[in-house]
This record gives sequence, structure tokens and C-alpha cells, in this order.
Amino acid sequence: MTAFERRLAASRGELEQLYLGLYGREDKLRELEELMGRAYGARGLTLRRLDGRRERDPQWYLRGDMLGMTMYTDLFAGSIRGVEERLPYLAEQGVKYLHLMPLLKMPHPDNDGGYAVEDFGTVDPTLGTNEDLISLTAAMRRRGMSLCLDFVLNHTADTHPWAIRAKAGEREYQDRYICYDTPDIPREFERTVPDVFPTTAPGSFIWVEEMKKYVCSSFYPFQWDLNYRNPDVFNDMVSAMLDLANMGVEVLRIDATPYLWKELGTTCRNLPQVHTIMRMIRLITDTVCPAVILKGEVVMAPRELAPYFGSEARPECHLLYNSSSMCTQWSALATADTRQLKHQLDELHSLPRHCHFVNYIRCHDDIGWGLDEEYGKSIGQDPVAHKKYLYEFYDGTFPGTWARGERYNFDPRTLDARTCGTTASLCGIEKGGFEGDEAQVAMGIRRDLLMHSVIMAMAGFPMLSSGDEIGQVNGWDYKEDPDRREDSRNIHRTKFNWDNAAKRTVPGTVQQRIWDGLRELENMRRAEPAFSAESSVTTWDTHNNAVLSLIRTCGDRKLVCLFNFSGRDEYVHLDLMEGEYEDLISGGADTPSSTSLPPYGYKFLLKK
Repeated sequence: MTAFERRLAASRGELEQLYLGLYGREDKLRELEELMGRAYGARGLTLRRLDGRRERDPQWYLRGDMLGMTMYTDLFAGSIRGVEERLPYLAEQGVKYLHLMPLLKMPHPDNDGGYAVEDFGTVDPTLGTNEDLISLTAAMRRRGMSLCLDFVLNHTADTHPWAIRAKAGEREYQDRYICYDTPDIPREFERTVPDVFPTTAPGSFIWVEEMKKYVCSSFYPFQWDLNYRNPDVFNDMVSAMLDLANMGVEVLRIDATPYLWKELGTTCRNLPQVHTIMRMIRLITDTVCPAVILKGEVVMAPRELAPYFGSEARPECHLLYNSSSMCTQWSALATADTRQLKHQLDELHSLPRHCHFVNYIRCHDDIGWGLDEEYGKSIGQDPVAHKKYLYEFYDGTFPGTWARGERYNFDPRTLDARTCGTTASLCGIEKGGFEGDEAQVAMGIRRDLLMHSVIMAMAGFPMLSSGDEIGQVNGWDYKEDPDRREDSRNIHRTKFNWDNAAKRTVPGTVQQRIWDGLRELENMRRAEPAFSAESSVTTWDTHNNAVLSLIRTCGDRKLVCLFNFSGRDEYVHLDLMEGEYEDLISGGADTPSSTSLPPYGYKFLLKK
């Protein structure tokens, strides 16, 4: 019996039950099992060996030495080959998990940053070839690195072959999308489905003149939502996913996960059938390629996240993004008030132990101010006024702010908006540098390292945004590019500055101070057992709203992590934390029962 046959025997009963319950088509189930067998047969010996190692070590991605980085291939190194040539740089940083933003064949220029896919099995020619991708994943494996790629499960580009054939009138391919002849049902959907882009792409359906039909398009008009009521869609998308796994991709980021199933009279978010689909995908990948893990893009409140992990007995995603902490950290920094952040972390910590997160402070996208409004009211925050303060603070228009960013998706009806900008610019490094004020720059670096120190301490593992390790600032030249100027997210989607990267070894430069500060945190995390996957993480009351405390416990090791979000010296008193502690950063003795932190300072205190 092969490893595949053994794993299929263990999963077949549940997979058949779920598939037939959703589709009721035994012929399509047999097709699915056959394509799974073919995918296993095409899986190379090196990848099969990796499957075996990962089966024996299922928590490989949760160790303290796991450090992620996300980037655009072209902005970082021009091409996939360029990324391979730059692997020594990433290894120097300690990166073990590399997320390359969408690189599959896409239309140009309208592709939503690559999330409109023309061909799920082919690398975009502007970035390289499939052979380049296979070469990159092999080179990464030799260095102990794993590649993460986006898999856009919810929709295709309207230039995908299925969409082209649908436009040509082929019913089989029209049935792969959600189409209606008249506006009646689409308008009924739109009564209950919230807009994703209310100002730039309102509504959930578009009229397609070529086929005289209304087509579901949750995002931009050039992205057509797939019809997962059709088993052919599921089978073909699974086949494409397994092909990527066989090219050596080890982490699949499932884009727009909550949107996969559409039901009239609902929000078309988080429906039960989504979890059936995700559980089947987990069973399939665990059977064919268990070295591969699934990361869901689920931008929801913490209490809505747990279902996407499934249960310990019936898991779905291995990882989710911790987008809520990104938002609450930036809110804490702008207000010197950590209560929203602590509240949000307490909700995350209440989730089951099998729920694991990728923690980050910046990514390719915007910062959405999705705070817990009811909790905000309980501590005296007016939700609308607080959001307005935050996006004005970070776009540089609020009096006295240090930040330099841009607004995104401003809605004049609700006064809602999001924020764009690099970490360095939002922390004040850009403003200080432009004004030639070293004191401002130094304070900006302190804020920058504080924000990174927090994600190092959270449950899960940290992911850096490329350029943050050298303090890269905003690229305002996007306003001069007609293809980019309408999307303010391009302010932080800038070419990597290799001249500045070379300064990471020059003492006293911004690049050296941030690089070395991050390496100090990363080395501490790698060496200290309290950062292992077995650790429990909780918050603790500091009796000071400006200071957050996280407690990591692993066996008899207790690590107290303290973070000062204010620009002043702050004193804290942690109850029941008497005794001697060692500061893992300074090496000196300290005690969290009574200690102080400098402006934007942090401490990692290990109980002796």
C-alpha cells in the first residue's frame, strides 16, 4: 500500500460523505478521486519525502524560529529568477516562510494586484516561467524555506478561458459562474450582500453585454465569482491547486475564503457550505500532499474566526491572518491606549488551542479600522469619531501627528476610510528624515521596533513586510503613474531599495538600527523555549493603559513581555509577578511587579 492509498483510506469516508452531501454526484466524486491519484503520481520523490517528514512533525510551522516575509516578486527582484538569486539576503534575515504575492497569469493592467487570474496553472510571463517557479521552490527547500502562494479560489479574471467561452455563449462555462438573464434575482441578492468596494465597485453583479447576462462580481467588475454549486468548478480548482503543490508550493493562501458560497437572502459570507468546501480541501491536501498547509484570508472579528480552523478532529485551515491585531496595534500607537488591543488579544486567546495565526503589522493591503465598536463605547470611544481620528492621524492631516500615509476607500456617507503606508512612514521615520530631524527619526525607529516586538510575542508566528527590515518609506511617485495613481495602496507597493539594503551593515544608519533591532528580537525568539508551539499566551493587567503585557508560559518557563505604546516613561505593576527575572534584551535583572519602560520601549522578562 502506498502512502497515498493509506491516507486515502483514512479520509475517504468523510470526503465521500461531504462531497455527496454537497453535490450528490458519484460520477464527479470518482473524477475527484482519480485526479487526486494522478496528482500524487506526478509528485516528485523529494516532495514525497517532505510529505513524510511533515506527517511526523505536523507542527513544523509553529516553532520559535519561524519567521515570515511577504513581498511582490517584481518589486523585490524583478522576476522569480531574481528572487532565487536573492535568497542569501532572505536567509541572512532568518526568513523561513516567504509569501510571494500573486504571480499566476493575469491581465494587464487591470488585475487587482494579481488577484484576477487568467490561468491557475501558469506563471505570468512578466515574472518568469513554471520552470523558474519549480527551480525557486527547490532552492528554498535546500535552505529550509517554504514558499507561500495565493490561490484565488473565489473568482477568475473575466479574461480566463472559462469566462471567454461563457461570453461566447457556451452554457457549460456560463454554469461555472453565477449568471442571471434578468436583474430581479441579482437585485434581491444586493439587498442583503454588503459591498466590498462601495465607492469604486458598488454592487455584487455586473451586466455582461456579450452574453446578455448579469454575472456575480463581488470585487471588481473584471473578477467573476465562481459557482461552487457546480462540482466541475470544485474539481478543476482542486486540480489546479494540486498542480501548484507539485511545483513545490508549501503554503496555499486561500483568498477571500468567506465568500465561496452564495445564498439568496443572506450576506453570502461565512455560510456553512464554505466550511464543507474548506474541510474537503483539507482532506484532499492531507491525502495527496501533507507537506502543504492552508492559510485562510478571513478578515473577520476574532469571534468569527474559529470556524475556519474547524475542530481538532475535523480541521480546515492550518493558519489564519491576524488582521485584527494589525488594526488594534496601530490604534494603540496613535492613542497610547492599549485597551482595544488587549481586549482583542483576549478574544483570540479564548479560541481553541489548535487555532494558529500569522501576525503582522503591515501587508500589501490597507489597514482597515475594524475595531470592536461596542467595546470601544464601553471605554468612552465614539466609533465614527475614533475611526476619523485614526485615518486622519495616519494620513498626516491631524495636528501634531508624526505619521505620513494616505487614505483608501473613503466613504462620504459613513465617513469610513482605510489607511495606506509603509511601517516606517506611519511610525514617523519619513517625516523626521524629510525634516532632517534626527530626534524624530530616532523616535520613529523606536516605534517601528516596538510594533515588531509585539508581533514577535503573540501566539503564532511573525511575518514581516518586505522593506520593513530596512525601514523603507513611502513611494509617492505612484501618483505619476496613470496605471497606479487611482489606488493609494500603491504608496507602499514600491520597488525594494537595494542601495538602502546595503546600508544595513553601516553603523548608525536607519537601516542598520532597524535591521539589528529586528535580528535581536528574532534571535531571542529562536533561542527561547517560551516561544515554542506548546506555549500558552495570555494578557495581564499592567494597571497602566499605555502598557500591554503578554505572558508566555511553557512548562516551568514564564516569560513576561511588556510594551510601552506611549512617548513617555511609563511605570507598571503586575500583580502576582514577584521574584527575580532576567531581561532577555539587556541581560540585566528586573521584576515585572514594579518596573518602568522608556518611550516606546519593550522588555522580555524571564522568570529565574
